[in-house]
Amino acid sequence: MTAHYQTHGDVAVITLDNPPVNGLGLSTRQGIVAALEQAQSDAAVRAIVLTGAGKAFSGGADIREFGSPKALQDPNLLSVILALENCSKPIVAAVHSVCMGGGLELSLGCHYRVAAPGCKVALPEVKLGLIPGAGGTQRLPRVLGVEAALNMIVSGEAVNSEMLAGVPGQKLFDKLAASPEALMDEALAFARSVADARPLPRVRDLPAKHPQGDAYFQFARNMVKGMSKHFPAPAKCVDAVEAATKKKFDEGMAFEREIFINLMWTSECRALRHLFTAERAASKIPDVPEDTPKRNIASVAVIGAGTMGGGISMNFLNAGIPVKILEMKQEALDRGIATIRKNYEAQVKKGKLKQDKYEQRMALLSTTLSYDEIGAADLVIEAVFEEIGVKEKVFKELDRVMKPGAILASNTSTLDVNKIAHFTLRPQDVVGLHFFSPANVMKLLEVVRGDATAKDVMATVMSVAKKIKKTAVVSGVCDGFIGNRMIEQYGRQGGFLLDEGCTPEQVDKAIEKFGFAMGPFRMGDLAGNDIGWAIRKRRYTEKPDMKYSKTADLLCEKGRFGQKTGAGWYDYVPGKRDAIPNAEVVKMIEEHRASLGITPRKISDEEIVQRLVFSLVNEAAHILEEGIANKASDIDVVYIFGYGFPVHRGGPLKYADEVGLFNVVQAMKRFAQNPLDDAKFWQPAPLLARLAAEGKTFN
Repeated sequence: MTAHYQTHGDVAVITLDNPPVNGLGLSTRQGIVAALEQAQSDAAVRAIVLTGAGKAFSGGADIREFGSPKALQDPNLLSVILALENCSKPIVAAVHSVCMGGGLELSLGCHYRVAAPGCKVALPEVKLGLIPGAGGTQRLPRVLGVEAALNMIVSGEAVNSEMLAGVPGQKLFDKLAASPEALMDEALAFARSVADARPLPRVRDLPAKHPQGDAYFQFARNMVKGMSKHFPAPAKCVDAVEAATKKKFDEGMAFEREIFINLMWTSECRALRHLFTAERAASKIPDVPEDTPKRNIASVAVIGAGTMGGGISMNFLNAGIPVKILEMKQEALDRGIATIRKNYEAQVKKGKLKQDKYEQRMALLSTTLSYDEIGAADLVIEAVFEEIGVKEKVFKELDRVMKPGAILASNTSTLDVNKIAHFTLRPQDVVGLHFFSPANVMKLLEVVRGDATAKDVMATVMSVAKKIKKTAVVSGVCDGFIGNRMIEQYGRQGGFLLDEGCTPEQVDKAIEKFGFAMGPFRMGDLAGNDIGWAIRKRRYTEKPDMKYSKTADLLCEKGRFGQKTGAGWYDYVPGKRDAIPNAEVVKMIEEHRASLGITPRKISDEEIVQRLVFSLVNEAAHILEEGIANKASDIDVVYIFGYGFPVHRGGPLKYADEVGLFNVVQAMKRFAQNPLDDAKFWQPAPLLARLAAEGKTFN
């Protein structure tokens, strides 16, 4: 059993014990019910305290049971809560640390609640595309008030127990303990004080009303609609809470359950649940056990004070880790430090960062113009120009000055990490840490594992990633790693679509309607079209048989590099990011098309989306087959957190699974017939062809 039973005199204590967060899996639910029966049948027991072992009261459903028969097996969570509610002896929930989802719903089934300060309280189901499914939408409004409860349910965000205890008229917590350490003593004393109180209070018997009723819920619907257009769950939260104010309790519960079950089958919910498990699974490396010893990272050096170097430095400063930035010239250092200051000052101005925290972070930052002054750092990250000769000079210097055991990392986005590692005499200490721009904002970190990278280096950098709040995904060594290798195919398709009859605006609008943050041409303008131009020039010599549209080269020859020059595929007004279509660019595309003898055709949005997205899918299948990525879900995480793929679709491979791999392959065969496309590329990757033939999925 993962619930323990003990008696403290006349009070029975039931302790949930299912690490790490006391998830309410089947054995825990069975344990609670068995302990309840034991307490009820013991005449010496006058009251019961329900609590959680370790670092949580309960984090809710056990994600290991998601989608399995165990999740629905009796006693389910609804049955457990009913058993608590109908117990003939008073039950006091002693909540601490984490009380979320089903854990909060469980506590609301108890007669009383005593909370430790600092306890994070939430109903986060909306983040999985669901609504609370065990009475959360019906009970929370009764104890917290309709507005405060709806705000919590719709946002899914955690709120501190002391803040909730301060809500006027709240009945969520009967008592706030003096400290986390005092919680159990105070809960036991409280249980004794109510041992003879009858009738036992039940949350279900409390009223749930809003003085403005219909008007308030209409306002709430309008707000939610504007914020969550791709997700059905937030609007359904409003419906369920409204039901708490208008229906009898049991009718409201049935209504909540019906919504919950219907949402469980939506593609959005499947996508969000997939990402929830995928993000957590990304940090697990098959041949690097969790108990692998880690190197101590107490200080970091960063080579380069440019945009990337500054952004990378901020991640470590935010985590309280001292950083020393190295540059070759004082002016470059001064510029870089000024940018870091400006970024922090903007946060202070917006109230997102306190002045003293800003000062603490800047105090952790130091600078130098000499390699000899960074040798003591535990981790060094180079963020210099993306050219192999430049990297060679840097890594030979790092090999000379860095102490034994220091980790040497490259922020390269495409170059060969194995080659870089062998510029040193310690390739086992070299790893790729590919941050995404802006590095202080973007959540994704591609961790590139070289052939010689030591296991303890991998374990260490994955742990460091967590400390600096990045979602790290491991990639093997290949040109472009996972993300950029795939995006090249996406960009090539964008070019072919222009050749065949599209405008940049049409392509961007189609893929943005599908849910991308921005289309390929707006993305090119943001990143700098000259970056893609440099890669294509390299391709023309390395892979002369690889086909590209020439429109992007013609654009760059005109000096239209994107937002940084005020002109790319679109025009830009200084200080604004709005993309304004340019007639000259459209004319350039039309003239190039005519020079190739191509008659433009009308291309549907559906074809645009399929060619762009399925190009990602096919390249991803090659990446999986080559072992560059450990698992399909890792690729989905890369694209959600690094490339603006729509969250509600779960990533390119999850989306392909939803469409059906047979249908994906059929579409690719159609594209291969197009003489203006790249027929060779559209041959389904062997893995994709095999999975489709066997009726299987990537995930």
